[in-house]
Amino acid sequence: MNRSVFHQCAPGALSRRAPRAASTPPLNRRLHAIAVASVLALMTASAAAQTPPAAPQESAMVRLIRGLIQSGALSKDVGEALLAQAQTEAMALQKLEHQATAPAAAPAQAPATAPQPGDVRVPYISQTVRDEIRNELKGEVLAQAKAEGWAAPNEAPEWTKRIHIEGDVRVRSESRFFDGGTTLNPDGTMPGNSNIEVDWGAINKGSGYDVNQNTNLQLPPLINTRQDRRNLLRVRARLGVLADLSENTQVGVRLASGSDDSPVSTTQTLGGGLDKKNLWLDQVYASYRFNDWLKVIGGRFGNPFMSTDMVFSGDLNFDGVAARVDRPLEGTGVSVFGTLGFIPLEYLSDSFPSQEQNKEPSHDKWLLGAQVGANWKIDDGNRVIGAAAFYDYSNISGRLSDPCSLYSGATSCNTDWTRPAFMQRGNTLMMLRNIALNPLDPANTPMPQYVGLASKFQVLDLNLRWDTKVMGKYGLRLDLNYARNLAYDEDEMFRRAGLADGIVNNYGKTASNPTRADFRSGPNAYMIQATFGNPTPSARGDWNLLAGYKRIEPDALPDAYNDSSFHGGGTNARGYFLGASYAVDKNAWFTGRWLGTKEVYGPPVSIDTLQVEFNARF
Repeated sequence: MNRSVFHQCAPGALSRRAPRAASTPPLNRRLHAIAVASVLALMTASAAAQTPPAAPQESAMVRLIRGLIQSGALSKDVGEALLAQAQTEAMALQKLEHQATAPAAAPAQAPATAPQPGDVRVPYISQTVRDEIRNELKGEVLAQAKAEGWAAPNEAPEWTKRIHIEGDVRVRSESRFFDGGTTLNPDGTMPGNSNIEVDWGAINKGSGYDVNQNTNLQLPPLINTRQDRRNLLRVRARLGVLADLSENTQVGVRLASGSDDSPVSTTQTLGGGLDKKNLWLDQVYASYRFNDWLKVIGGRFGNPFMSTDMVFSGDLNFDGVAARVDRPLEGTGVSVFGTLGFIPLEYLSDSFPSQEQNKEPSHDKWLLGAQVGANWKIDDGNRVIGAAAFYDYSNISGRLSDPCSLYSGATSCNTDWTRPAFMQRGNTLMMLRNIALNPLDPANTPMPQYVGLASKFQVLDLNLRWDTKVMGKYGLRLDLNYARNLAYDEDEMFRRAGLADGIVNNYGKTASNPTRADFRSGPNAYMIQATFGNPTPSARGDWNLLAGYKRIEPDALPDAYNDSSFHGGGTNARGYFLGASYAVDKNAWFTGRWLGTKEVYGPPVSIDTLQVEFNARF
């Protein structure tokens, strides 16, 4: 305690103060408000009362004020002033009480002009000073209570309000039905689906497929196209934590399930001997909002572009950096938006080729995406959103290697890096290795091959959405999506392949020894979808019905990144889809979906898919 302050307020009081009690533990912060209210009440009462009440216990009051000082609820200077006033007032009240209970005194004498032994000096604190002390004390205590969350007993601390937990769970039963005939057609062909559908992705993940029939009599890995798969139980779980560091800065982390590292699906098939299921880092990002209309995000984040699952799967996340502009045009009901994204698709390994001294220079694969659009609220029942995007995929096309002498001990060719890190099905493919034959035994030289994308990809993506109401209250949403690969060029694809048989798929239905004349592909894709009801059920009783049609030619877009359910994912697919959803509780709903699909070009492949699922989000 500052003793000079004490003596200025109450001379002589120090010698009459009761011995200080042993220090007590700090007061609970939830009792601060009550203690401060008691001090304020004491100050008010001492100023207004004509006859002082019974003297309080000085030691208890002193300990109360000291506790407030020690806990930080009172600043030191204000607390010492209140402590001095409490002590002097207590002594004055004690003297009055003593005089009231003492025997009758002698007749009053004329007041002395000088202090007498036993007199107590009570300093005067004006009402203005008392008000200032009260307001300062109240402000400090309320600020501390708000910051630390103890003003209201059920209120969480402030920092917890900046942390958000979100997630969802899905349980699905999925069945796939294939057209698998058993009796030969009159022309000698197999009915139903082709049973020679190569799993090119599996070849690229392995050590290659030896195309020399003298050294390899095995078939390449094949995709199932004839045997139904019924009632597969599958689950999806996602859990994210978001933190608002300030009004402008946010960070987030999300985990998700998934049976492998596929970028387009977080679905996990159950079974597997009841083994534990995988968990992946699905998102991790930081974003900063510069102002009301500009936001930048970096890391791994959700799709920043307006698109449909014909181009980008709903489960697809993007690596890299993206900037989003969204600004309303005042008085028009229109807001304009734009997105620019720099997305690294794959970095060449520092050690490629791993078993050779001379390493390949950097050949990184990138996606540069740019989109502009407008959102027009026509009236309370009608809204139109349109956007045009351009996606430039750099370095993802295959390249024919230099002559590669694998027979002499080499383990790779210099363009092996051009094979896709992930692929589904549909794109035109070319062989990547120009394998040199062993001059001592050319016919029996092993020729393990990888495949890469034959086409370049510069995709123009147009989207239009109209939300309206029918019959006065029911929502109706129409979605149109058209995409075209502006870089598609068949002649260039065959020149890039180089070898006479360099293009390995997308030939006609019956060609046993295909030639250029049998080749079939295309650069266009489109989708139309109608949703009747609430597109995103959230409240109990919400529902919707949807129907749509897609047609995706083989080289309209890269097959790695779109919906994995429609025709098994990828391109070279056409067909319709139907669905319905009904919310049985808040943020809990059932969905049923039927997809009937076929190939666009090439051998027949018909796939029907039924999905029945329960979804919940929090």
